[in-house]
Amino acid sequence: MTSKIKPSVQPSMRPRVIARQHRYLTWLSLSLMSFLGLMVLIVYESRWVYPEIQAYFSQTGSLTGQQLATRSRVYLQQAQTELLSDQPELEAFDAALVNIELAYGLFDVHVYRRQYECAEPSLMDMDRLMARLQQREIAPVVAVSELFMPIECLTHIEMSQLDRRGMAINDFSESTRQHNQVLTYSSLLIFVMGLVFWWLHERQLRRTDYATQETFEWMQRAMRDPLTGIGNRSALHQDVLAKKHQSLGLILVDIDFFKQYNDAYGHPQGDTLLRQLATLIGQTFNDEAQLYRLGGDEFAALLLCPDTATLKNYCQQLIKGLHEANFAHPAHPDNKGVTLSVGGSRFVAGEHTFAYAYEAADKALYRVKAAGRDGWQVTEDE
Repeated sequence: MTSKIKPSVQPSMRPRVIARQHRYLTWLSLSLMSFLGLMVLIVYESRWVYPEIQAYFSQTGSLTGQQLATRSRVYLQQAQTELLSDQPELEAFDAALVNIELAYGLFDVHVYRRQYECAEPSLMDMDRLMARLQQREIAPVVAVSELFMPIECLTHIEMSQLDRRGMAINDFSESTRQHNQVLTYSSLLIFVMGLVFWWLHERQLRRTDYATQETFEWMQRAMRDPLTGIGNRSALHQDVLAKKHQSLGLILVDIDFFKQYNDAYGHPQGDTLLRQLATLIGQTFNDEAQLYRLGGDEFAALLLCPDTATLKNYCQQLIKGLHEANFAHPAHPDNKGVTLSVGGSRFVAGEHTFAYAYEAADKALYRVKAAGRDGWQVTEDE
């Protein structure tokens, strides 16, 4: 028969519980912050990519510059074609002059003048050539040769613009690669840190659960009598406090002449009798009582008891059940089997009422002993 013990958590354990909960929150917070940092890094890198792409494709200076130089070169080459065509010289000069003027307008850009040394001389050559073409003072072949320098300059500008575009592409690719590396390694590091923090959290949780379980088991063992498996005196006191304001019955049981029993049978047999009596008391009360061994040959039972009549009935059943069990006691002075002295009292559970109830039940038990043992008495409600 085992008692229904409900150990309470000692007040001294509360700071430890709070400290453990704080550690849980610390590791869990660090883990969540790591994953949050990972998301922030990803969002930041994503916001970086769009401006870089936009900056690259908005390089109007490079792209437009290349287009103007190309179109200007094409017009000059068309002017050369017009000058070398089979059409009349006057018509060839007029057509060439139109193409050169168009080329000049596209070539005469401040960026070209500032960045390319050949731009200014080429424009001056084109000015002189247009003046001579208007005055018809130059031969077509000479005019064609005069255009080679501007065409060469425009070709140089085109190639330079292509080089700049290639450099921009390379810079963008390298920057993208570096940012991808930073994103990859940082994400991996933050992810690993998050897993580590989470693992530390889980490990601390498992350790605390294990320690709590050990503490709980230790408390259970501390509240039980190792011989019979029922509760001890501390468990009795704690269970009373757990049933505050309930109407309870307290029954104290003492084995008559237990020392003589041990002297006759030996202590191992005496231990066996204690276990048998614990089982008998539990069966007699139909497992409705919580049982305790208070030390030596003294037991206690705690049960719900609405009135004194119920308590008396329990005591009477216990003595009757023991007589029916008929445990032998060869050293009993009255030549009886094992007998009990039982005292009881009823009370409303509380810190102070329990002390009075225990004293009342103990006095009832000693009245039974004074009357010859093998019986029961209950202290009536005052």
